[in-house]
Amino acid sequence: MDASPTDKISVSGLKMAYGDFVVMQDLNFEVKSAEIMVIMGLSGCGKSTLLRHLIGIQEPAAGGIAYNGRDFVNASVEEREQMLRNFGVTFQAGALWSSLTLAENVMLPLEQYTDLSSRDMRALASTKLALVGLNGFEDYYPSEISGGMRKRAGLARAIAMDPEILFFDEPSAGLDPLSSHRLDDLILRLRDSLGSTVVIVSHELASIFAIGDRAIYLDVEHKTISAIGEPKEMRDAPPNPRVGAFLRRGES
Repeated sequence: MDASPTDKISVSGLKMAYGDFVVMQDLNFEVKSAEIMVIMGLSGCGKSTLLRHLIGIQEPAAGGIAYNGRDFVNASVEEREQMLRNFGVTFQAGALWSSLTLAENVMLPLEQYTDLSSRDMRALASTKLALVGLNGFEDYYPSEISGGMRKRAGLARAIAMDPEILFFDEPSAGLDPLSSHRLDDLILRLRDSLGSTVVIVSHELASIFAIGDRAIYLDVEHKTISAIGEPKEMRDAPPNPRVGAFLRRGES
């Protein structure tokens, strides 16, 4: 797999399938270092499935994925584990453990991957929570805070290890417009401060236009990528009617 030195992620010939049912095939794209790439498309097209392939939860039927030029699909268990330590992932519901406080949730990856003392892990968890605007909420349980706050707490856990790459699955889903806008701003600030590369699954147009450097459109009709580029440019000059209809939803 040939990749540019600036490619943080390189996907080539990727085929996603459940048995004989092909979800998407011939997926080819790169994500540059410190870029925010949006995976977009109609419901059921395979956006979240692609994310699960990128983080190793699902294995491809064919094709390859590389990080910093290193083969991810065929990596040994030890090599893949090393690459996974550079990932931070947030899922739609935040995926927080309800029986743990916010600080304890953030400390989970630190307990798994570091030799820090309990005091140092607690201090680092407090710092990460403060970065997402949750200073003082360390001892709250997920059930005691709002949905938007739970999403921010999930983000604090995702950045606990200062990851090179952040993955988001519909981060704005279920949020009101103001909370969604604040989360978009937070993602931009964290990308700028951490220098992380960001991959986001989203169908929210406001978020796509606000934070996406580039986007790929998964075409459910043709089962492959039918467009890649800057979201506003694709909206203003659609490469095909389906992309135009998707990005111009709600326009009179």
